[in-house]
Amino acid sequence: MADVEPSPAPYERDFDHTSAHWAQHAPEIWDEYRTACPVARSNAFGGTWLPTRHKDVAAIAHDTENYTNSGAVISPERPEIPPPVGFAPPITSDPPFHAIARRMLLPPFAPKPVKALEPFTRDYCNGLLDQLLADGPAGDAAVGYAQHIPVAIIAKMLGLPESDGEKFRGFIHRIMEAPGAGHDIADDETLEYYLDGQVAERRLNPQSNEDGDLIDYLINADIEGMPLSDEHIRGTIALLLIAGIDTTWSAIGASIWHFAQHQDQRQILRDDPSLLPFAVEEMLRFYAPVTMARLASTDHELGGCPVKRGDWLLLPFPAANRDPEAFERADEVLIDRKQNRHGAFGLGIHRCLGSNLARMELTVALECFLHRVPEFELANPEGVRWSTGQIRGPRELPIRIL
Repeated sequence: MADVEPSPAPYERDFDHTSAHWAQHAPEIWDEYRTACPVARSNAFGGTWLPTRHKDVAAIAHDTENYTNSGAVISPERPEIPPPVGFAPPITSDPPFHAIARRMLLPPFAPKPVKALEPFTRDYCNGLLDQLLADGPAGDAAVGYAQHIPVAIIAKMLGLPESDGEKFRGFIHRIMEAPGAGHDIADDETLEYYLDGQVAERRLNPQSNEDGDLIDYLINADIEGMPLSDEHIRGTIALLLIAGIDTTWSAIGASIWHFAQHQDQRQILRDDPSLLPFAVEEMLRFYAPVTMARLASTDHELGGCPVKRGDWLLLPFPAANRDPEAFERADEVLIDRKQNRHGAFGLGIHRCLGSNLARMELTVALECFLHRVPEFELANPEGVRWSTGQIRGPRELPIRIL
């Protein structure tokens, strides 16, 4: 009898989160898998699992025994710096070091210092809108507006030149949108080289905690009386630079994309501005930009699937936020939704420590845009290009101002 090829396991799927197809169709893919294959597996990146139900995503996010956060971003290579510190603390750190590294960063992102950045943010948004409106009725709300706002805020907080924004976007593309694509980049064009130079300069010209920026803050910080290593400082700056820019830029752009297609909801917000905070939370739920990653640290089962030590797992908070088992009318945008315990900022110990900042930026950016550009539409729906990788948002968003 001839050999018979075994049937593929029911969880095997052909997906690659860095592909253009995924970027354009991720929500439909999540919905399909949640119904037919709630924990899917692809051979991409040496083996990647994708849970799509809220309960599975939440369980993994809270499980520090079977999963390590040292691989927060999927790439062809496994992380070189092992747990519990990882290459970008605290996001790549595991307990018990994670709590120490996270606690150290909480003060600069508390409500009071974030509130102090609001006037700068509002002025900056209005300056961008001055230019967008001056350029005429056709424009790109991602390239001309959304992508610049978090660059300016994070650059200000870190004390880095805003004029380096194009460099920042290049770093983000190579790390988040096309992991593993930077092998041909010259050493002096890498994020590591850039940040090493910034840290070395601050070492030579230190400022006090009171007078300095976030880089000075890290240089002056200590863990149990020991100053932070240059590697720790560099990794944390990289985290703040990438996570603080790409996520917020994507959330702002996706929100504008949504409102470009819903004149009725724009009118509701104009008639009742008190609904804006609820609308912001609903944008965060429905268009949550962040999918984190984990590495399995043990052999175990997940939803009946055989996860092996060293396997990658994608943790799609956007998919969890659209799970009808977790949210009423999950597939609808309700801008007045009152009960909204979404996971846009993550779940578990790694919940985003910059959530106050992201909310402020998204709120101010939307408020300014909807006030200054009350009537607009998509100029070319087919021309909207969504980012690949683990952060999802429109990279090109052509609009027509009416």
